[in-house]
Amino acid sequence: MQLSRTLRRLPFPLARWSSRRGVMDLRTVVSRLDAFAPPALAESWDNVGLLVEPSPPHLVHRLLLTNDLTEDVLEEAVGMAADLVLSYHPPIFKALKRVTSGSWKERLVVKALEGRLAVYSPHTAYDALPDGVNDWLGRAVGPCTSVPLRLSSWLSHPGGFAHVLEFSHDPSESPVSRLKSLPGVRLHPSAVREDGDGAARVRVSCSRDALPQVLAVLTEWPRAYSSVELLNLQKPPLLDTGMGRLCTLTESVSIATALERIKAHLDLRHLRLALGRGKTLESSVSTVAVCAGSGSSILSGVPADLYLTGEMSHHDVLDVVAEGRSVVLCEHSNSERGFLKELRGKIQEMLEGKVEVVVSQADRDPLQVV
Repeated sequence: MQLSRTLRRLPFPLARWSSRRGVMDLRTVVSRLDAFAPPALAESWDNVGLLVEPSPPHLVHRLLLTNDLTEDVLEEAVGMAADLVLSYHPPIFKALKRVTSGSWKERLVVKALEGRLAVYSPHTAYDALPDGVNDWLGRAVGPCTSVPLRLSSWLSHPGGFAHVLEFSHDPSESPVSRLKSLPGVRLHPSAVREDGDGAARVRVSCSRDALPQVLAVLTEWPRAYSSVELLNLQKPPLLDTGMGRLCTLTESVSIATALERIKAHLDLRHLRLALGRGKTLESSVSTVAVCAGSGSSILSGVPADLYLTGEMSHHDVLDVVAEGRSVVLCEHSNSERGFLKELRGKIQEMLEGKVEVVVSQADRDPLQVV
């Protein structure tokens, strides 16, 4: 009786661990996923990383890959005794004000925690990644070289310094000692020099959080504050990393051939095509602009023969067609889901084969051609 009560109090079902050999702590898994595709590469509006975490310790034996975490996929994960779901799209995007059974997304969180199922989402970090979702999609038309349409850059700065300020002050009334005492502020001694009128010119670096405090201190010295010049530091772009891809084919193909190759690559029977003004199915394609998911904002104005994306608005398609470019739409998640098969092997390798990685069979695009 005492043993039975003890087993019921365990933070995980004992049966799930009885025959397991290869396991890895959740925090180790997450650190390796973050190293593979740093969340800093994701778009600022996105919600990526570990979204649902059961109370530690939480060990991962089986990981389920899905494009969308629906209730059907969650039931699949629970049924196979998965410990972690990697959902390409974040199931939690807008802030939840409560966690009840009132809506399906709230139920996902409730059932995931009840089943001790962690949830992780990479989304646009995988879009930006070299050899990520967009490079995979770009290979649909054939062998090519590709470059990002919009380069990514790291959001962090060495030492956390995001700003450089220069200001002048009277050497007899210096704010420097006050600034040096603030956290997140660094003085550049080699940059201290005299202006033409004998005033001292000083340069300091500071973090984003420290900037308001620095400016508040300088307001106490009107001459210093009025002479402030502020620079926002930016990291250089990552040349092989970013949103979308412009793909230059090794050999040009007709639009008709491109369509057949895209269908085969995505395992689809049907696509939507908008031929560019003056184009036919036999028109040549040598450059393809691709963007997984919804591509209007990334593809707009890109000089390419063909646009390949999941979805675009009616009026955006009309604009592209008027420019003589053709558009292929394959529905939002169909432009991403096939990448999971490639991702499976990469994740197994980064987790040293200690975690079983499975691609969801219940995951599918909600739209069908009927």
